Amino acid sequence: MLNVPSQSFPAPRSQQRVAFGRRSKVPLKQGRSLMDWIRLTKSGKDLTGLKGRLIEVTEEELKKHNKKDDCWICIRGFVYNVSPYMEYHPGGEDELMRAAGSDGTELFDQVHRWVNYESMLKECLVGRMAIKPAVLKDYREEEKKVLNGMLPKSQVTDTLAKEGPSYPSYDWFQTNSLVTIAIYTKQKDINLDSIIVDHQDDSFRAETIIKDCLYLIHIGLSHEVQEDFSVRVVESVGKIEIVLKKRENTSWDFLGHPLENHNSLIPRKDTGLYYRKCQLISKENVTHDTRLFCLMLPPSTHLQVPIGQHVYLKLPITGTEIVKPYTPVSGSLLSEFKEPVLPNNKYIYFLIKIYHTGLFTPELDRLQIGDFVSVSSPEGNFKISKFQELEDLFLLAAGTGFTPMVKILNYALTDIPSLRKVKLMFFNKTEDDIIWRSQLEKLAFKDKRLDVEFVLSAPVSEWNGKQGHISPALLSEFLKRNLDKSKVLVCICGPVPFTEQGVRLLQDLNFSKNEIHSFTA
Repeated sequence: MLNVPSQSFPAPRSQQRVAFGRRSKVPLKQGRSLMDWIRLTKSGKDLTGLKGRLIEVTEEELKKHNKKDDCWICIRGFVYNVSPYMEYHPGGEDELMRAAGSDGTELFDQVHRWVNYESMLKECLVGRMAIKPAVLKDYREEEKKVLNGMLPKSQVTDTLAKEGPSYPSYDWFQTNSLVTIAIYTKQKDINLDSIIVDHQDDSFRAETIIKDCLYLIHIGLSHEVQEDFSVRVVESVGKIEIVLKKRENTSWDFLGHPLENHNSLIPRKDTGLYYRKCQLISKENVTHDTRLFCLMLPPSTHLQVPIGQHVYLKLPITGTEIVKPYTPVSGSLLSEFKEPVLPNNKYIYFLIKIYHTGLFTPELDRLQIGDFVSVSSPEGNFKISKFQELEDLFLLAAGTGFTPMVKILNYALTDIPSLRKVKLMFFNKTEDDIIWRSQLEKLAFKDKRLDVEFVLSAPVSEWNGKQGHISPALLSEFLKRNLDKSKVLVCICGPVPFTEQGVRLLQDLNFSKNEIHSFTA
């Protein structure tokens, strides 16, 4: 019997990609929604055509199944019969047929990265590709060669030795009560956002983001440690120190045994995401259909989501794990707005619109205080270096496309000394839909560098502000630089049609590609 992989697959890379060349969805027939697909997978119907058998599939056999009514696709070594899924696929049949009868892993990573395919297609699993078993390393011998946690260079994976950043390394030290793991990144732009630490039972993971790569320390610790730990970054030399507290004051002979992908440097696009269960602490109404969720990280986790990046929330719904991307926000735009302020390093906030006819958000809204949600590691292609010497910042947001702007606003007004002006144009349907309107107005009153304009597409007759949709007239009036040649950045986020049209209009107004950053809501 073949084992279906247990780890869910959301996104090795960002769904928040630039709007140029985005995959478009196609209209689905009546009765072909995600919920309809889940019902079909639970019906007991044979979706593989193999009557419950799992087989090993050769390349020759895979190539034979390349028609719409007989379409097999390989993803990460597992073969699925996707013919029953054709009419349910949001990207359309033609998109699936591009990988018919072949290995579709690379194509999948390009356009479907965040989709939890293992759960969605588990009833379509034909089997595993027939390959020669890999020769496993004898880690017992490797452990004998480890000196204080430092692996010899000859044992270090050289995946990126030629083209990637300088290869990092690690070491470990101990006192009677503490164990310190030191990671030498050899990069001077490392900060606390760059390191993600999780330990459960005896499994210890430390993911360090180094440019477009991920350096992983993954060890089964030789002794027990306490849940809480500390992380310190020495930016001047690119060193990270993780201090663990021993449960027993005893000397360790070795740090532990290597687990999967230990001491490896991997392109982020080639890695899956690690999840941890976070507890729902509070849920507040922000508008009639938008909630502010506060989740608490486990005490055994260090995770800080960088500005402009997102995570994936995962919930089991009718027996299928559903994954959706969301951008964390600050708990408030105003530091004095909410007391007491919770520590930033243990809580994650989300502004989420509840779609009552949807599948994921109603289930999220039904969670009770104390329930758990799985949260992934961060993803995204936004670089904070875009803010260097920035003078004018323009933000275009529609609906919950406001969420990436929250942290950007806080950071811009606090940490960019060169900044002269920040302008936010916030598009909504009605006044009741405007998220944190009073906070935005208070922030603009408090900091004269900030201007906020609300644009409504369906206002009441008493509305005196701007009306309509994103247009050349609105943007040409709004996007006025403080100086003729000032350094400028325009961030845009909203529904796909809003974002794509906005990017086209910005280009028509002679903003360069480097001056535009788009997110997907």
